[in-house]
Amino acid sequence: MNITESLRIAMRSLGANKMRSGLTMLGIIIGVMAVIAMLSIGRGAQAAITNQITSIGTNLLYIRPGATQQGGVRTAEGSAATLTLDDATALVGLPDVVAVAPEVDSFGQVVYMGNNDNGRVMGVTPAYLDAMNVTLADGNFVTDANVTGRSAVVVLGSQIASDLFDGAEPVGQSVRINNQPFHVIGVMASKGGTGFMNVDTQMYVPLTTALSRLSRGGQFRGGNTVSTINVKITDPSVQNDVVQSMSDVLDQRHHVTQDDFTIQSQQDILNTANQVTGILTIFLGGVAAVSLIVGGIGIMNIMLVSVTERTREIGIRKAVGARKRDIMAQFLTEATILSVTGGVIGIICGALVARLISGVQLGSSTLSTVVDVDSVLLAVLFSVGVGLFFGSYPANRAAGLHPIDALRYE
Repeated sequence: MNITESLRIAMRSLGANKMRSGLTMLGIIIGVMAVIAMLSIGRGAQAAITNQITSIGTNLLYIRPGATQQGGVRTAEGSAATLTLDDATALVGLPDVVAVAPEVDSFGQVVYMGNNDNGRVMGVTPAYLDAMNVTLADGNFVTDANVTGRSAVVVLGSQIASDLFDGAEPVGQSVRINNQPFHVIGVMASKGGTGFMNVDTQMYVPLTTALSRLSRGGQFRGGNTVSTINVKITDPSVQNDVVQSMSDVLDQRHHVTQDDFTIQSQQDILNTANQVTGILTIFLGGVAAVSLIVGGIGIMNIMLVSVTERTREIGIRKAVGARKRDIMAQFLTEATILSVTGGVIGIICGALVARLISGVQLGSSTLSTVVDVDSVLLAVLFSVGVGLFFGSYPANRAAGLHPIDALRYE
């Protein structure tokens, strides 16, 4: 029996029980639809986080304080106050270093008339604008004069500006941060958030102002401590050389043989984020794949019923010369048609579901979905595999029937 004949007979057999065939495919449709939708959510989250990280630039290095150790107990990285403003100044001018931007951060309550909001308060220098690849939507950023004079000025993130002023012009107004007056000199352009961090809810004040009025930073070796030193380099290819140069300078300044700080690149953060979102995507796909297995069991049950109903037909075919492999191929073809047809419909439904949920607002983040070709191919191959795997037992059972016993079956 050739393939064309097998397909024709299979379609005729499935068409004779349209309702049963449709309900059998429903399990596969739901399973494939769930796999496509879940994978698209995972891939969308991964793409959003990647875009958020790479929008800052891949040529950025972060220097953070190291960890402390007391009584044999080591604390978390960043808990030791070992980086100072003078350390940042010492890194300026190193080969392949474009900008050095120290920062301190804390959280504060900002109030304007009857409106208030909570956000991260960043103490920065003018170099932060270039180093972190951020832009202004209105007004001006922190200047050297603001840093020198410890000016009570603030640049608001776009979300905070919107929440406080509700469409009014923020620049030139006065707000209170932690009950202290600040003059608004600018508003940052909107960049959005990933769920992990939303830069639109941040506020930027001069570094010296943050140290003296807000964060109350400590001292280390006679200098004001900072939480992070952001370093922008010319190109990621020179990263190793720049890291070594900075380590040598800081080790010499701190008089240590073992680093009391950590240097992390933007690529390190991107790799970690991709690893986390990749595991999340696999988990979501795995959960959805369970429904495909349930659909496969449904195919096996229906095919077993079909074998029982068509026992005499199988006996007649064997009596007129049909071989065991012909019978087996016939039932495998029917199972594969059910799974593949259900898979195609499931892919279409899954893509529609992904399109419908894309753009849904979740807190401060927007849910985006990405339907990749590999996820579609995975769903197709999985559905074909389900049909062959769960159809093999009923097909083998049908092929193993003895012609005389099959002809006697009532």
